[in-house]
Amino acid sequence: MTALDSLTDTAMTATSLLRFATAGSVDDGKSTLVGRLLHDSKSVLADQLAAVQDASLRRGQEAPDLALLTDGLRAEREQGITIDVAYRYFATPRRRFVLADTPGHVQYTRNMVTGASTAELAVVLVDARNGVVEQTRRHAAVAALLRVPHVVLAVNKMDLVDYAEPVFAAIAQEFTAYAASLGIPDVTAIPVSALAGDNVVEPSSHMDWYGGPTVLEHLETVPVVDDPSHAPARFPVQYVIRPQSAEHPDFRGYAGQIASGVLRVGQDVTVLPSGRTSTIAGIDILGRGADVAWAPQSVTVTLTDDIDISRGDIVVPTDGAPAVTQDVEGTVCHVADRPLTVGQRVLLKHTTRTVKAVVKAIPSQLALDDLSLHADPGQLAANDIGRVVLRTAEPLALDAYADSRRTGSFLLIDPADGTTLTAGMAGEAFGGGRGGIGRCADR
Repeated sequence: MTALDSLTDTAMTATSLLRFATAGSVDDGKSTLVGRLLHDSKSVLADQLAAVQDASLRRGQEAPDLALLTDGLRAEREQGITIDVAYRYFATPRRRFVLADTPGHVQYTRNMVTGASTAELAVVLVDARNGVVEQTRRHAAVAALLRVPHVVLAVNKMDLVDYAEPVFAAIAQEFTAYAASLGIPDVTAIPVSALAGDNVVEPSSHMDWYGGPTVLEHLETVPVVDDPSHAPARFPVQYVIRPQSAEHPDFRGYAGQIASGVLRVGQDVTVLPSGRTSTIAGIDILGRGADVAWAPQSVTVTLTDDIDISRGDIVVPTDGAPAVTQDVEGTVCHVADRPLTVGQRVLLKHTTRTVKAVVKAIPSQLALDDLSLHADPGQLAANDIGRVVLRTAEPLALDAYADSRRTGSFLLIDPADGTTLTAGMAGEAFGGGRGGIGRCADR
């Protein structure tokens, strides 16, 4: 079997890690669901569980409050809400997981953007008594903006509606239709009771009408591995290796992490933004030579020609190079407390490259509750999502975010103090269904 023949099998073995984010309205029981998932999957250490039991007793609760397993800040425990993104790492025999527990409050929308930006799956929680509410639609819209490929609708507190199938079916139908209008490709609805443990890790005896997977079973089996050979190769250079030693007097290697696709020895490549061309002479992975490498491996690449390459350049296949531009247009979520304004000078960070830029226009602000556009808002405040037009001082090789989440994303940074201002996604906003949503107004 050749390296290319075994590429997909090797990639699937190497990517048995699922990154997922949870989101839900206040008091929908999201932290309890996460706590139940960790507890019932035996992913909680004995001292952690003892601390939760002690804290629960001090608050007058007889049973352990599993929400305390993720709500770690003092303010979160006092108020009974999630404020910051809490990351949890756990594993089962079938898969490893990185969980980002995100806040439900509208004023923490930016925190959900942070947690879901690298997620391959989002769990959106709703209270069975309340159904789909404004914040549910907001979380679904954020998941669609970030191109999260899989969404789980967890209809919680089914015990409080007598485990009624019609209640679950109505909520699932409403949410699935809304998600489809946003272009979300895959929605799995699961009825659960986080407090009682129904359908979280173990199947529920109270809902024999439901024949689907539990939450954990779905997380363990959802297909999240894409064939890397189907994506265009993108290799942002992070570091130029030039030892100039007696042993390696002429060595010149380019180190970094492959953002997408596959690189092969003998492949014709172009270095952007300069446009210079060469051929891959060698690939080094962890000190060993290889004929082929793929995302997200960290490698050192050598070329047949000595050309000017530095940190921030991107090596791409000559026959599949993205367009180079100084005019960047995309959808952004503003994460800083001070607003983003037209005419503001910023730094734009794209992969390993940081360039100066100016905000030329803010054509629209997106209202996530009803997906309406507010034209020419003039500025974006904290947690606002809108369209921006930027002019960069140097050309950039951006892909559309719809094509590559890694090379289609960027950050806007305050040049004065290095504060992250805005998280951006190049290109159109949503994946399908609503043709005009998130698109630039006529200028």
